[in-house]
Amino acid sequence: MAKLGYILSTSRGSTDPLLVDIANRLGAQGRVVAGIVQSRAPSDRDHPCDMDLVVLPNGPEIAIAQQLGTASRGCRLDPASLEEASEAVRQSLMQGADVLIVNKFGAQECKGRGFCPAFGLALERGIPVLTAVNEMNLQGFLDFAGGLETRLDPAGDQVLDWLTQPVPA
Repeated sequence: MAKLGYILSTSRGSTDPLLVDIANRLGAQGRVVAGIVQSRAPSDRDHPCDMDLVVLPNGPEIAIAQQLGTASRGCRLDPASLEEASEAVRQSLMQGADVLIVNKFGAQECKGRGFCPAFGLALERGIPVLTAVNEMNLQGFLDFAGGLETRLDPAGDQVLDWLTQPVPA
């Protein structure tokens, strides 16, 4: 049986340090972690959507925001970069993994795009999945999860325990 855990994100980027910490701790235990986490958060000079993601376990790092200029108001997500990242994660899963961590289940995933193929592959293979979801995308995530989801408290030790406990038969 597949495990799909999520942490409800209360503010932009609030779960990123936790997911990085979990990935690092699992790696230190010798577990193979596939997925993607934020490697560079927006600075005060950046637009709030400007960020880089790193494909786990060993890269590459991918910028997923288009550079549209400071006056732009629309979505800055670069769909091609997101699909590149998604494919890199899927390839990483194909090589074998103990856990999948995806920094967030966002608007693209609510539409069945983005990292949905990676989520599906991991769940199909019985690989535990951890992601973060904000309130705006929560219903889309719950629809995608179809009852497989477990809401986790944002406490590192509890999340780590949940990820590493065997699935009951």
